[in-house]
Amino acid sequence: MLNKEFLQANMDISPEVKEALEKGQAVVALESTIISHGMPYPQNLETAKRCEEIVRENGAVPATTAIINGRIKVGLTEEELEFMATDKTIIKCSTRDYPMMVAKGLNGATTVATSILTAKLAGIKLLVTGGIGGVHRGAQETFDISRDLQELATTDIVVVCAGCKSILDIGLTLEYLETFGVPVLGYQTKDMPAFFTERSGFKVDYAMESPQEVASLVHAKWNLGLDGGVLLTNPIPAKDAMDEKVINKAIEEALVEAKEKGIHGKEATPFLLSKVVEVTGGNSLKANIALVENNAKIGAQVACQMAKLNK
Repeated sequence: MLNKEFLQANMDISPEVKEALEKGQAVVALESTIISHGMPYPQNLETAKRCEEIVRENGAVPATTAIINGRIKVGLTEEELEFMATDKTIIKCSTRDYPMMVAKGLNGATTVATSILTAKLAGIKLLVTGGIGGVHRGAQETFDISRDLQELATTDIVVVCAGCKSILDIGLTLEYLETFGVPVLGYQTKDMPAFFTERSGFKVDYAMESPQEVASLVHAKWNLGLDGGVLLTNPIPAKDAMDEKVINKAIEEALVEAKEKGIHGKEATPFLLSKVVEVTGGNSLKANIALVENNAKIGAQVACQMAKLNK
């Protein structure tokens, strides 16, 4: 059971985010693993700052999440963003790691799973990320399934992403989400995007044409007592998308190397993404930046519509 006094004693909500929440204004949570483990410096810091700017430009308040010295952070200062972007000891923090980070006063970058958890603790209903985790290839044998999916399924939150990361088994990920009743929406598309590319060959449940449509669906779901999250997939802009053959070849090469080196679990995704950047000559990094910035834009617009309906 949540102990509110303990939470208040261990959580720092920035004044800007706190004021917005108290007034019922739109707030967008942002993860920090993409800063600490998803991109190299200085692109990671530049992207983090730009995403916060985009959220503000579209009428919402950004709330980047992290754990610093055991303190749960909701909304980071410039100095804290710099720390998350440059310190090499920061731990990639999933749900199982969360209490250890707090109890031991450690530094943790929040994954999608722990960003969802942090958003829930703070009362934020929308999270923007690059790509959500999912069912890994070969999960029939390894049982390697991201905790992101469970947190999404059990939390009242909208997660905006460019699909699940293309290093994953997208078909099985969609089956998993269906089992747990998570609506998978496509922003102005019926095709499930595949992170670096606009299409994966799979279909979403429903195409949404506007932020208002998304907010209306979410409003109906939660007001009908249908608990749990909603996944809004937003394709990478066509001009920034990668060639499907090129990216698939890069992913296959990275998967082979990961298997040879015995890399798995929470270390797998950062390794695979870094190898894809290497194989593509940095083009995948440019695509990653473009898609997360686009997600910040659409996420902020949806959050504003959700705030209007709640009022």
